[in-house]
Amino acid sequence: MGLFGSFLGIIGFVFGIPLGLLVGFFVFVYSETKQVKEPVVRPISELGPHALQELLPEIPLWVKTPDYERVDWLNKFLLDMWPYLDKAICEIIRSTTKPIFAEYIGKYQIKAIEFEELTLGTLPPTICGMKVLETNEKELVMEQVIKWAGNPNIVLNLQVSSLNITVQLVDLQVFAMPRITLRPLVPTFPCFAKVVVSLLEKPHVDFGMKISGGDIMAIPGLYRFVQETIKKQVASLYLWPQTLEIPILDESTVAIKKPVGILHVNVIRAHKLLKMDLLGSSDPYVKLSLTGDKLPAKKTTVKRKNLNPVWNEKFKLVVKDPQSQVLQLQVFDWDKVGAHDKLGMQLIPLKMLKPYDNKEFTLDLLKDTNINETPSKKPRGQIVVDLTFVPFKEDSNKFGGNSEGYGRKESGIDVVSDDEVQEGAGLLSVIIQEAEEVEGEHHNNPFAVLTFNGEKRKTKVMKKTRHPRWNEEFQFMLEEPPLREKIHIEIMSKRKTFSFLSKESLGHVEINLNDVVHNGRINDRYHLINSKNGEIHVDIRWKVV
Repeated sequence: MGLFGSFLGIIGFVFGIPLGLLVGFFVFVYSETKQVKEPVVRPISELGPHALQELLPEIPLWVKTPDYERVDWLNKFLLDMWPYLDKAICEIIRSTTKPIFAEYIGKYQIKAIEFEELTLGTLPPTICGMKVLETNEKELVMEQVIKWAGNPNIVLNLQVSSLNITVQLVDLQVFAMPRITLRPLVPTFPCFAKVVVSLLEKPHVDFGMKISGGDIMAIPGLYRFVQETIKKQVASLYLWPQTLEIPILDESTVAIKKPVGILHVNVIRAHKLLKMDLLGSSDPYVKLSLTGDKLPAKKTTVKRKNLNPVWNEKFKLVVKDPQSQVLQLQVFDWDKVGAHDKLGMQLIPLKMLKPYDNKEFTLDLLKDTNINETPSKKPRGQIVVDLTFVPFKEDSNKFGGNSEGYGRKESGIDVVSDDEVQEGAGLLSVIIQEAEEVEGEHHNNPFAVLTFNGEKRKTKVMKKTRHPRWNEEFQFMLEEPPLREKIHIEIMSKRKTFSFLSKESLGHVEINLNDVVHNGRINDRYHLINSKNGEIHVDIRWKVV
C-alpha cells in the first residue's frame, strides 16, 4: 500500500504541475481585464486631518519652509536635457568603473565584468526646493532637496569560471539633501575653482536587485541590512562636515596669492655711479619693489652730489611667492625739473634666498634687463644690499624653517598665549570688501577712508550706487602686535563737480584689533554709525613673523 501510494504521488506531481501551468495560462490570457477607474481629485480643504497627515511628507519643501524656493524652471531644464545627460553620465560611469573592474579580473576565478545594459531611464531627478545661503567668504552656497524615483535599467554581466551571472538594478529611489558650494569665486570663467558637495542628512536609497532573474531583496532581513549599510557608508564619506571636492580650474593659476612672509632689505651703499649732472656729480636714490606687487615702490633718501652714497636704510616688503617673485633695484638721479635720469638697475630672484638666512649682494648696475640687446661696456657702478626672507609664523613649515618660539597647535588651531602676543613684528592686512545701504542726502558716489596710526588710505570712488563693492586691500607693516589699537573706517561720498558740499559722510565704524591679534583673522560685517541701515564688510588679518 505504501509503495502504491508513493507511485500515485509521483504520477500526480508529474502531471499536476504542467496541467496547473496550462490552466493558469489560459485563465490569464482569456480573462477580461477590469475597468480602471479614474482617480478622484479633491481639494485639500475637503480632506480630513488623517488624510492631510499622510500627504504632508509629499508636500514640496518650498511650501512648508518659506526660505526654500521652488525651481520649476530648473526641473523643466532637467527634463529637456535628461536624454543627453543620461548618455553623458552613463559614459562617465563606464569609463570610471572600467579600471576598477579590471583589477578583479583574474581573481576569484572572475573572467569578465561588463555592463550589458546601462541607462538611467526616462525620469530625471526632481528638485523640490533650493535655498541660497549668504556668507562672508568668496563662495556661493546652495542647499537643495532632491527626489528621484527613476526607472533605470542597469544590468551587469559577471562571468565566474563557467557560470554567467547577471546582476540587475531596478526601481531606484533616492531622497537626499545636498549642500553644494562653489569656491573660491574667481574672475576666470566659469568663475569658481571647485565644487564642494556634502550631505546635510543621511540619504534614503531604495532599490531592487535581481541576480540571474531572482529578486534577492525579498530575502527576509536582507533589505533592511542593505539599507542601513548604504546609509552608513555614504554618511561616513559625504555627510557634513565630510565633503567631496570636484576641481574645475587649476587653483594655482586662478587663486589670489596671499602673503607668506616679509623680505627685509637693507640698502647699504653704492660705488662709482655715473655722472649725470653738469657739474660732474649725481643726486642718487634707490627705488625697490617686488614683481607681481601692485603696491607703490619703496624709496631711499636722496644723497646730494655723491657718486659713492651710503644709505644704510632698511625696508620691509611683503612676499607672496618666493619661487617666482624678483626684487627690482633701480637707481635714479634726482632732478628738480623734468624726469629723473636712470643710473642703472639690477634684479635679485627671491628663490636665491633661504628662509631666515642673511645674505649680502654686491651687484654691477645694468642699463636694463633686456638680454637680447648688446650689454653696454660703460660701467655704471655697483650697489650693495643685504637681504633676509622671514616667513610668517603660520607658513614657516612650508619653507622648512625653524618653528621655535612659535605658538603650539591644538586641533589645527593656533594657541597663542598673551606673552607670545606681546612680541614680534607682523603684517596687518585690511580688505574692504563692500558696503550696503549707504545713502547720502545730496549724492551717492561712495568711497572708503581708512585711518590707522595717523596714516590714511582711500579706496576708489564708486559712482551712483548704494551698494559699492571695492575689494581693495591695504597693508601695514608693524613692529609689534596692534593690541589696544583701533582702525577707523569712514564711508564718504564725493560730488563729481566742485561745490561747497563736495564731500559728505555716509557713516563710520571703529574696529578694535585686539580680537584680530588673538584670532589671526576677523571677517565680519559692521553697522555704520550715523547711518540708518548702512553696513560695511571688512576682512582683517594679522600675520606674525
